[in-house]
Amino acid sequence: MLEIQFPEPDFRFQGDQGQEMIWDTIRRKWVRLTPEEWVRQNFVRFLTGGMGYPPSLIAIEKQIRLGEMSKRFDIAVYYNTKPWLVIECKEPDVAIDQKVLEQILRYNSRLTATYLVLTNGYQHFGWEIQSGGFKLLQALPDWPSNL
Repeated sequence: MLEIQFPEPDFRFQGDQGQEMIWDTIRRKWVRLTPEEWVRQNFVRFLTGGMGYPPSLIAIEKQIRLGEMSKRFDIAVYYNTKPWLVIECKEPDVAIDQKVLEQILRYNSRLTATYLVLTNGYQHFGWEIQSGGFKLLQALPDWPSNL
């Protein structure tokens, strides 16, 4: 399991309870604050603030085609114009299980990222895809320009 400490939140909110919105700095718009969105926004802040990943290379909830179906991935970080890290976010009360792993693997069959992460805000699991298999990550990879 990855050890991730989310930074102290400094989010912008608007709206009333039940219709509360959070400002998404990547998409540059107000989005409905759901439990999954809370996890997604905290993870993005961790990537940009804690890990130094460039916000301009992060995509959130972009559509992809899987055969005849359209799906949306939660977060992708691009490097050299290709998905490099894909993150699937779940709300905190959703277990990170085989079904969630299969979901991100389906997405990655199209995206072909090197790194995959599953998170529910409390538990975080990551893998590096290597020829012939997967390597469980102990930490998120440094941004390549820092290597």
